[in-house]
Amino acid sequence: MNAPTEAAGAQALHDVGDSELGVAYSKARWRLMPLLFVAYIFANIDRINIGIAQLQMKTALGFSDAVYGAGAGIFFIAYFLFEVPSSLLMNRIGVRRTLARITVGWGIVSAATMMVNSVPAFYALRFLLGVFEAGFFPGVVYYLTLWYPSARRARALAAISSALVLAGVIGNPLSGWILKNMDSMAGLAGWQWMFLLEGLPCVVLGFVILFALPEGPHDARWLTPREKTLIARAVETQEPDQTAGSLRGVLKDVRVYAFAGVYFSFICAIAVIPFWLPTIIKGLGVTDLARVGLYAAIPNVVAAFAMFACAASSDRFGERRWHTSIAALVGAAALMLLPMAASQVALSFVLLCLAAAGIFSTVPLFWAIPSAWLSGKAGAASGIALISSIGLLGGFVSPAVIGWLKTNTGSMDAGLYVFSGLFALGAVLLLAITKMQRK
Repeated sequence: MNAPTEAAGAQALHDVGDSELGVAYSKARWRLMPLLFVAYIFANIDRINIGIAQLQMKTALGFSDAVYGAGAGIFFIAYFLFEVPSSLLMNRIGVRRTLARITVGWGIVSAATMMVNSVPAFYALRFLLGVFEAGFFPGVVYYLTLWYPSARRARALAAISSALVLAGVIGNPLSGWILKNMDSMAGLAGWQWMFLLEGLPCVVLGFVILFALPEGPHDARWLTPREKTLIARAVETQEPDQTAGSLRGVLKDVRVYAFAGVYFSFICAIAVIPFWLPTIIKGLGVTDLARVGLYAAIPNVVAAFAMFACAASSDRFGERRWHTSIAALVGAAALMLLPMAASQVALSFVLLCLAAAGIFSTVPLFWAIPSAWLSGKAGAASGIALISSIGLLGGFVSPAVIGWLKTNTGSMDAGLYVFSGLFALGAVLLLAITKMQRK
């Protein structure tokens, strides 16, 4: 008679623990996610708003398309060079101070871009923007590993990563409105107002992060001691470590570079959307620029819903590799079919939505894999940063190659074929890496 009673009591205690853990994560979701989400939206707005600003800047300052393209790409070079050093500094001063430092720094540089009056100044400020923003997303990914076990992490990453698409939905109309309606106000051009008004809020946001973001669960005053213990236990009892526990061990592991190669292929495809989506839509016969902007927002909205749906499914089934690879293959197939459907507007638009959904869904799904593999290690932050920094070079390569191919062939078709193929190759490589890890 005692055995069933003891078993029932143990089950009741387990259920109470799960219930308390759910309450703790509900608190974390509402205390952490809005702040991180808003910060990442501003990071992406300040990164891509140059694409809108150049419509006025090039004429006002006499910049050529080559100057603009080089300035846009320099950002990613700086990001590559300084992402790992930024993460090494994070190991010394902590995540909270690092994210605050980054946010204040990029806000100041973005606002200062309003004072650009020469090519060297333009290049210098774009480079500095990359320097200051370097390490932000890897820092957020690492920060989430302190709070969420791998089984819960994909949805948290999806919530943050959705800022990638929502920045385009929010930022492009906002920037366009500022360019049009504030031009010549108080003696400043519209593009100058745009940089100022979209940069300064980040400075304020950085101080909010410094004072409102806890360093980790142990530092969260809004959690009870019991809730802190439950979250710490959930993180500590996730899957065992699979790589060396030092920075040197992480940097010597060939799988870090294999993951970086996968992420590079993904970023090359991701860069197609913000840089070339308006051009593709205009090529379908939509000549009114207001409608181009409106239509360009729709694939981003579809992608946001797809990101959450895929991440929720991945968490529910506890499966990452096939969710990520299938999303990538769907996006690659849609990009590859797009040139073939150029004469059919409705079909082309459906393919654009599928491409955006597949491409952007890979971001949180992908990061749930290496972040789980690296979590809890001394070199985790640097490993994540190394993967991210190498991968983000795709943000320079993709627009440059597509632009070169478009100039020499008169069409974007060759570029779409190249990067859809590379995207599919990244999906296959990810399957191979994760299969090796499982063995």
